[in-house]
Amino acid sequence: MFTIYHNPSCGTSRNVLAHLQGTGQPVSVVEYLKTGWTAPQLRALFAAAGITPRQALRKPKEGGEALDGLSDAALIEAMVADPRLVNRPFVVAPRGTRLCRPSETVRALID
Repeated sequence: MFTIYHNPSCGTSRNVLAHLQGTGQPVSVVEYLKTGWTAPQLRALFAAAGITPRQALRKPKEGGEALDGLSDAALIEAMVADPRLVNRPFVVAPRGTRLCRPSETVRALID
């Protein structure tokens, strides 16, 4: 079973979803812009992916560059307040959790 934290308006996210669906395995799609995030959820996701909140921050189009001086805790709070600040897509799979940007990164999670 795969879980993708997905933004349907993002081409990379759509490509990763297509890769996952092509495996024939079940895929749970979480449209995080609709559901939002919680701070514990983000901390767990980033820890599982082995990245920091700063590495998960979407900067160029969402104004994340203005948050560069914030602590990790403050970044997570900003991400909870504005889910668009989280880069995408994240995939949780039996083989691990990754931020799948670029989309080819998902191949390491597929058997």
